[in-house]
Amino acid sequence: SLQDQFDNLEKHTQWGIDVLEKYIKFVKERTEIELSYAKQLRNLSKKYQPKKNSKEEEEYRYTSTKAFLATLNEMNDYAGQHEVISENMTSLITGELTRYVQELKQERKSHFHDGRKAQQHIETCWKQLEASKRRFERDCKEADRAQQYFEKMDADINVTKADVEKARQQAQLRHQMAEDSKAEYSSTLQKFNSEQHEHYYTHIPNIFQKIQEMEERRIVRIGESMKTFAEVDRQVIPIIGKCLDEITKAAESVDHKNDSQMVIEAFKSGFEPPGDIDFEDFTQPMKRTVSESSLSNSRGDGKSEPKFGSKSKGKLWPFIKKNKLMSLLTSPHQPPPPPPASASPSAVPNGPQSPKQQKEPLSHRFNEFMTSKPKIHCFRSLKRGGAGPEDFSNLPPEQRRKKLQQKVDELNRDIQKEMDQRDALTKMKDVYIKNPQMGDAASVDHRLAELGQNIEKLRLEVQKFEGWLAEVEGRLPARTEQPRRQSGVYETQNPSGVNSCAQDRESPDGSYTEEQSQETEMKVPATDFDDEFDDEEPLPTIGTCKALYTFEGQNEGTISVAEGEMLYVIEEDKGDGWTRIRRNEDEEGYVPTSYVEVYLDKNAK
Repeated sequence: SLQDQFDNLEKHTQWGIDVLEKYIKFVKERTEIELSYAKQLRNLSKKYQPKKNSKEEEEYRYTSTKAFLATLNEMNDYAGQHEVISENMTSLITGELTRYVQELKQERKSHFHDGRKAQQHIETCWKQLEASKRRFERDCKEADRAQQYFEKMDADINVTKADVEKARQQAQLRHQMAEDSKAEYSSTLQKFNSEQHEHYYTHIPNIFQKIQEMEERRIVRIGESMKTFAEVDRQVIPIIGKCLDEITKAAESVDHKNDSQMVIEAFKSGFEPPGDIDFEDFTQPMKRTVSESSLSNSRGDGKSEPKFGSKSKGKLWPFIKKNKLMSLLTSPHQPPPPPPASASPSAVPNGPQSPKQQKEPLSHRFNEFMTSKPKIHCFRSLKRGGAGPEDFSNLPPEQRRKKLQQKVDELNRDIQKEMDQRDALTKMKDVYIKNPQMGDAASVDHRLAELGQNIEKLRLEVQKFEGWLAEVEGRLPARTEQPRRQSGVYETQNPSGVNSCAQDRESPDGSYTEEQSQETEMKVPATDFDDEFDDEEPLPTIGTCKALYTFEGQNEGTISVAEGEMLYVIEEDKGDGWTRIRRNEDEEGYVPTSYVEVYLDKNAK
């Protein structure tokens, strides 16, 4: 029936709307995935970005790390395209389809309302026709009965003429009513037939046509949305391709030769390689030091001695572990101080000063190098962030030159900033002078004076660092001239007029050199190579000792101890009154034998 068809159409169109809403939900979830993916990509890119003002940021000067940084930036742009996909799908598909579904529901409701209304109208017409038909049938039966009654009365001779006339009139009335009902029924029937024809051939087909068009538009719309779904992705493919092209371009820009050269420039020290080691003939009688090294102490005997500062050995020491270098040094060239109990009133805990006789310069300088704390900055202390000297003398020559150049450039930039501020204030002052109503010209005088002082201070700093820079540039191995400045420590202990001994120098990079006639110089960097040669074994301990008294240990080669402290013995007294001890891996030196109680143990570690 027609009603069944309406029910079927109603179910089908509702199913179509459900399909559309399901597709909207699908696209919405896709946009959420795109946003989540873009967010994760951005977080990933941010996670691996170098931190500002950190050591990690300095590492991004190599081509490989620059390429990685470019990859991170391109991944950020790549994530942006996925955000574009999400935005376009939301606006072009989800938003549009959501509005269309609302319109579709209203249109569907209207069409089925019109269909139900037309169905109700034809049902009403049918009811009217049935009522008219029943009335016509009833009136016809009533007219037949009235006619039969009249004929019966007319044939009966016993009935009065008045009764017969009354029966005749009643028959005529009923007959007229039947004629009227017939006419009404005929009219109602024609009207119903017309309405029914209009209903089945006009109204209902029109409604069905509108429902069909609505359903077809829905199908077309969902197809267009699916096409848009693909187009939104396709639109960003060129930009994503550019991102990938940039990553490829960055990868192709990686230059292994350039990176290697940058590493060489970054860690180039400027030191010369060590020379050959001379043969030492131990079959010849020679005066040896307590530590059995070639660094003897010329104590006025006037004999020739091996020169550790010669070309054969002068370059070897930077690559020896600290405790190995200490083993080359002699014990302090002075008698040990007496214990506090037997000390004279004028005695000090540190013991007497060094003897007045002249010390062999190289041994003196080695001892000073190992004990001169202001000039020693080991790699570990630099890694821990320890502050080095202002002139970067703790660095090798080439590294020091770079640091000084960077400092000069930085100071020049600061000077330029201050000068720009001064120029701006000067212009402002001129404006105030010409237009007093705009401000007081005297109000900027104080700031101008401050800027002038700052500029002067910065210029002095530039001059100071440029002096150090010029000095270190004159000391690089590629240079022919090698100007050096006198060591203040050496000047206080060695007369400048003594020409027979080597003159100590302190290089701008904090290293100590010794210039001897007809011998090459030996450069001594002020850097401890603990981190480079940690595989070297320290000297073994031969026992332990307990400090009986407190010893300050301010002289070169000594170590301070506190009363009652337990330490390791690594070299016992060899007749000079000094015992060599160790506190830990990095702290060792000599203490007076009379200040400690020694417990020798061959099995001690």
